[in-house]
Amino acid sequence: MRLDQPVLLYGAGREARSTLAFIRARAPELKVYVTVDSGEADLPGTETIAPVDLTDAIAARRFATIVKSPGVSRYRPVFALAREAGIAVTSNLNLWGETYRAGRTVIAITGTKGKSTTATLLHLMLVNLGLDAGLAGNVGLAPLEIADRHRIVVFELSSYQTADMAFTPDLAGLTNLSPEHTDWHRTVERYYADKLNLIDRDTAFPVALGRAARMTPRVLEAVRDTSRLIPPLAPFLDDRVAAAAARSRLKGAHNLDNARLAAELALKAGGTIEGVLAGIAAFTPLPHRLEEHEVGGLAFVDDSISTTPEATKAALGAYSGRRIALVAGGHERQQDYTELAGMLEAAGVTLLVTLPVTGDRLASAAYAAAPGVEVLEAASLEAAMEALAHRRDRFDTVILSPGAPSYGQMLRPGIVFKNFEERGTAFIALARSLFGHG
Repeated sequence: MRLDQPVLLYGAGREARSTLAFIRARAPELKVYVTVDSGEADLPGTETIAPVDLTDAIAARRFATIVKSPGVSRYRPVFALAREAGIAVTSNLNLWGETYRAGRTVIAITGTKGKSTTATLLHLMLVNLGLDAGLAGNVGLAPLEIADRHRIVVFELSSYQTADMAFTPDLAGLTNLSPEHTDWHRTVERYYADKLNLIDRDTAFPVALGRAARMTPRVLEAVRDTSRLIPPLAPFLDDRVAAAAARSRLKGAHNLDNARLAAELALKAGGTIEGVLAGIAAFTPLPHRLEEHEVGGLAFVDDSISTTPEATKAALGAYSGRRIALVAGGHERQQDYTELAGMLEAAGVTLLVTLPVTGDRLASAAYAAAPGVEVLEAASLEAAMEALAHRRDRFDTVILSPGAPSYGQMLRPGIVFKNFEERGTAFIALARSLFGHG
């Protein structure tokens, strides 16, 4: 990125703030603009350009570079206009690659679900081996925040980041692949291609695949040469990893698969089985991901980070043998809920409470596929929890695993969640207020 000509930051979140700090450290007087689609652009020392004015600003070449935040789709027409005008479009991650990549070992992990847990486990394994490792991306620090602090960097990357990732990792892991984020990528096929851009490269660096990824033909096509694949753990090592996971705070078969994938990468990076086992033992569940709370003699599981039906299925699998009330539904991304509905009864779900807007489709599918499950349709999370409070004899575990994003969802009429964190926090607060004295 040129630091002698103005820059536009599209987005004003954590990555944008770290990008601004990066620019100010190198060019304190550089003119920096910011554009946001909603809310306040609270970045000191910047000048705001409204989205409706961007086309004119590009035509006038008011800036030479756009640094796009991950949540802003790279497929918006405005970025094509910028490139045609000779304006570079880059990201916080790619700026890290330009500035700090050389001389570091980069291990990048992606997948539709499980990538945050896998990356966190891998980081813990490396640290417990005594290695100088840091964690960045969607967990840990933003790329430009981690800068040059560590010799090894574990990146947890979304499809938004892998889509235009310009540098190559030394090792990569892919947990699984299923449809998601079609609103950002525009089509499912483009989502797959953008996610697989992490491994579908000419440079033949080693790749580890989770169990589901190994069974996905398009993933194997992206690998190109199967000699790149890191082999599964030897049986005697796999037994030790499985035993350690069973003693840890990891829940469910999907998290055992995440632990295996992390172990394969850690051992390939030069680690030992002792460090792998220590990392598993040190694991603490990530916020809002199968985060369990006991209230009034019942288990309340905050899995608010769940944004796909596959994540909800994994959450149900982690609580096999329980009588479950499932709270699900959220922002519409045209995901298929048929398979989830078909497994509800076998998974122990006795009561399903659905939330707008995908909850309408899930409820319809459940009426047909799970006649033994009571289905309630609620307009807000508060209404859902109040409905459950009148039926507490039907369940021993309540799981908030929406299988959809939180965008536009309501706590109650007039109060909309800003993100999945607020949704999860509100779920536990409602549990305590409605069930805490029962």
